[in-house]
Amino acid sequence: MAYTVLKLNGLGLNTVGTMHYIYLILGLGFGIAGIICSIMILIEAFQDEIWKGCLCLLCGFYFLYYAIFDFEHDNKLMLVCISLFGNAIAVGFLAMAR
Repeated sequence: MAYTVLKLNGLGLNTVGTMHYIYLILGLGFGIAGIICSIMILIEAFQDEIWKGCLCLLCGFYFLYYAIFDFEHDNKLMLVCISLFGNAIAVGFLAMAR
């Protein structure tokens, strides 16, 4: 594997290794945000009905249905988008960090 070295003021900076760390940090940030929003939706499902919370926990399709149609919150759109797309973006960044 060829490494590109960038010279900045006489300092050698390995850009390939640096990008891996940047992708890792971005992936972890998006992943943590997505998990926190998913947990907020899951808590709301359990507060609504116990069986809805159990279904959201065990069945991904019902979680998607509940988040889009039954979830009631002031910032519903933001929480659902971060929950769904944040985790997808995190997977992409973590795959690039590999």
